[in-house]
Amino acid sequence: MIEERRNPRLLLLGVGLAALVLSALPLPHVADLLRPDFLLLTVVWFALMMPRAGGLATAWAAGLALDAFRGVALGENALAFVVVAFIVHRFHLRMRMYPLRQQTLVVLLLLLAYQFLLFWIDGVTGHPVTAWVRWLPVVTGTLVWPLWTGLMGRLAIR
Repeated sequence: MIEERRNPRLLLLGVGLAALVLSALPLPHVADLLRPDFLLLTVVWFALMMPRAGGLATAWAAGLALDAFRGVALGENALAFVVVAFIVHRFHLRMRMYPLRQQTLVVLLLLLAYQFLLFWIDGVTGHPVTAWVRWLPVVTGTLVWPLWTGLMGRLAIR
């Protein structure tokens, strides 16, 4: 069987829009607190597996779109996405060699850095949210990462 690779930019656009919808879809309060950051996981996957398609400009645009959908300070998620994407770009060759368990631990650290940046930006802008529930998407995102990377791998290769 011959494997055919899809156009990475079209795949990025399609999956990015789907992840944005998953991130902005209205859910009950408890489910909303447990919702993983699907768009960030998508940005991390593209920066890790297809770094030319998922660059820093893509991370910036995805963050701005998420800011617009969530109605937060414009640029908050964009800055955090770019920082996380830069870290992944810097170490993507090393991270790709890790087994899935170690990759999941690295994604945990990246999600923690993302939430810490949002926590810091919220504090600077005068919107402090100090509840412990703000850290729940880190846990759920870490648990979803192996499934997400498997799904994305299947979508990338037919």
